[in-house]
Amino acid sequence: MKSKERAAAQFSFLMATLADQCDPRQKLVRLSKAIPWETFEEAFTEHYSDLGRPAKPIRLMVGLLLLKQLENLSDEAVVERWVQNPYYQLFCGMDQFQWDLPCDPSDLVYFGKRIGDEGATLILAVTAQMHGKRAQEPEIVVDTTVQEKNITHPSDTKLARKIIQRCWKLAKQQGLKLRRRYCKEVRQHLMAQRWCKHPRRNKAARKGVRKLKTIAGRLIRELERKLPADAMAGQRENFALYQRVLRQKTKDKDKIYWLHEPGVYCIAKGKEHKKYEFGSKASVAMTKTHGVIVAASAHEENIYDGHTLPEVLDLAEAVMAGRPSKAIVDRGYRGRKNIDGTDILVPQRPPAGQSRSTKEKMRKRFRRRAAIEPVISHLKHDYRLVRCFLKGHLGDAINLKLAAAAWNLNKWMREVLFVLIQSLRIQLTTLRN
Repeated sequence: MKSKERAAAQFSFLMATLADQCDPRQKLVRLSKAIPWETFEEAFTEHYSDLGRPAKPIRLMVGLLLLKQLENLSDEAVVERWVQNPYYQLFCGMDQFQWDLPCDPSDLVYFGKRIGDEGATLILAVTAQMHGKRAQEPEIVVDTTVQEKNITHPSDTKLARKIIQRCWKLAKQQGLKLRRRYCKEVRQHLMAQRWCKHPRRNKAARKGVRKLKTIAGRLIRELERKLPADAMAGQRENFALYQRVLRQKTKDKDKIYWLHEPGVYCIAKGKEHKKYEFGSKASVAMTKTHGVIVAASAHEENIYDGHTLPEVLDLAEAVMAGRPSKAIVDRGYRGRKNIDGTDILVPQRPPAGQSRSTKEKMRKRFRRRAAIEPVISHLKHDYRLVRCFLKGHLGDAINLKLAAAAWNLNKWMREVLFVLIQSLRIQLTTLRN
């Protein structure tokens, strides 16, 4: 059920409040006062009922999600540091210093599922609107990147081995005795994969892969015969997935690369150091001059970059309260000139007869387009976008939008700090004069 509304903070005779103890100039203190927390309270209340155990406060959960992305921490780490850091507690709306964990780390996952993609979009929109007119520029810059999933490099051997292990586990859970477990054969065929690229061992390695697939198919068929009807109904989708994995060929489309993440697809971005990446394609849009992220979208399919623009522009329109007039992109978006009133600007040779001033203006625009590349790098290495640990497409969308929200918040804090330093310099100059 929804948590009860907190009464107004009361002063304690024995202990001062966190607001009195913490430095008001600290960036998290300033940020906590600037974020409109009541917006999240109103929007997320519909996800709670009047029955059951009281839930954690919405501000606490949203604050923990933002701190997790801002500080590049795991669920477990952010909960542990929350107990040690009074500024974290003040940011999450606490009045007195708390000695206990705010919640179980898994509650952050459940809360993310509860608010869903729409809730993450709202958090991104609020962080962008905190920048005021800087988030309402008529021109935006759009680019795509890859958000990798937390999986190892896929191979037929790994998939067949995982299917066999799942079959053994299922048979043990149901108390079934398999005709053969093939433990010794599986171990031998896996050993044959070592140094599989050596010319003398290549043939044995390929034979081992085929035998592993054969063994997996035998175990699946035996379980289908022996499982009770109720257990078989619960495993029908899994068995269909296993059969699809065993049937797929090297050049098939829509391949399954990992069993616990069947939605992962292979993306080739032409990188020198990383030929293939396994995850989902993500689009990021920021304002051209000030670099505020106004849209971030994760795509379920590996579609052409130009086909990602309608979704990104619609999201940017909702966040900016107005549709951008121009979107500056790279050559990967060739083929689209205008989408619902937004001009798509792609670098190309200037047409004959174009004036010198227009050429220089367009050159500056496309130079500014390159500014989104370091922003994406910061999202990956500073705000947990380099690898997504959340499950499914919903996890991709939530992780991407929270990373973009963390970028906007950090940018807001840097701007406030810059204004503070400037005012201090002016005061010092006045005193000296």
